[in-house]
Amino acid sequence: MFYQLLKHVLLGPLLRAVFRPRIEGLEHVPASGAAIVAGNHLSFSDHFLMPAVLKRRITFLAKAEYFTGPGLKGRLTAAFFRSAGQIPVDRSGKDAGQAAIREGLGVLSRDELLGIYPEGTRSHDGRLYKGKVGVAVMALKAGVPVVPCAMIGTFEAQPPGRKLPRVRPVTIRFGEPLDFSRYAGMENEKAVLRAVTDEIMYAILALSGQEYVDRYAADVKAQEAAEAKERRSRRMPLS
Repeated sequence: MFYQLLKHVLLGPLLRAVFRPRIEGLEHVPASGAAIVAGNHLSFSDHFLMPAVLKRRITFLAKAEYFTGPGLKGRLTAAFFRSAGQIPVDRSGKDAGQAAIREGLGVLSRDELLGIYPEGTRSHDGRLYKGKVGVAVMALKAGVPVVPCAMIGTFEAQPPGRKLPRVRPVTIRFGEPLDFSRYAGMENEKAVLRAVTDEIMYAILALSGQEYVDRYAADVKAQEAAEAKERRSRRMPLS
């Protein structure tokens, strides 16, 4: 109930006024039945823009940190994300990927739409990074199509670190559903999972026109942070 109120009354109209989204390929999103919508992830706003333009409810897997903030603000934030159709997923530890897959399969078992960002984190520089294979595992285990989606312009509107978005138009582009039924029963084959994931990422790339980096975004972020720390340490005066 609150999801619909948020989408049609409280948040949706505001998002459409600020971003003036241009929607392309909406007919590719199935009108019923389970499906995965896999998109690039450029901005915090992505979590809310896509649900605002879809006709059906969509549930996203979101990082657990959005649900564990301290105090009243933290509780309100957690309640907001749950009401907006987000499911918390702990991304730390060796079992993090399996937990996300279980949650995602639960959504698909109810014939709902599942939203996922295969990169696993927001792009810090606007480029498209290598996808993680969890999306392929869920697509093959559930036997559902994957609809590629490209968010275009959201990085410029609200890049990482910017609290309030700039007022500017964005484009949300959906591609034709990808059918992986030919790989049925092969969800434990690493080579198949990599091939399926790469096909999904290529479809997103074709829609978005981004520069592609064949590395995981989290690894690149960690490396750049380490290099920045080293540069700062070299500039520090000796005591």
